[in-house]
Amino acid sequence: MWTYLFIGISILPMCKQNTSHLYHVALTSTVDSIVVYKSKREMHVFNNHHLLKIYRIALGSNPVGKKQFQGDMKTPEGKYSINSKNPQSAYYLNLGISYPNESDKAIAKKNGKSAGGDIKIHGLPNGSGALGKAHLLSDWTHGCIAVTNEEIKELYEFVPIGTSIHLYP
Repeated sequence: MWTYLFIGISILPMCKQNTSHLYHVALTSTVDSIVVYKSKREMHVFNNHHLLKIYRIALGSNPVGKKQFQGDMKTPEGKYSINSKNPQSAYYLNLGISYPNESDKAIAKKNGKSAGGDIKIHGLPNGSGALGKAHLLSDWTHGCIAVTNEEIKELYEFVPIGTSIHLYP
């Protein structure tokens, strides 16, 4: 598909960037930002604004809409950061997400509920790693972002605590 960029009196053809290869590359650089597109079930990882890799993900079992309170089975939307790493997770390995922020807490409180917490990027439940990509057949988490065990191992190595994560509908 061709589009055109008008610069002064010049017309430069621009083709849409093909990113399909980015589902299959290995990470080799530190990640400094993560962007999640819930509706696409994709997580994009970047270094210095350069897209490094795209992961296919599973979400909370009630994925549409912003997380409102603990137990709603929704994955949060908004700006957060990676705030922990857990090698003893019940889901192989995990990266903690700084949910809830003050806005999330206020929304839950207004509804008379707890915002909850413990939202992670994680692998598969311990003992079920053989499922591999089959975990993508449905959204099954309690609000977390799930990837394969191989993928969380890679992310665990290259995503430092403090990395920004933006979650979009």
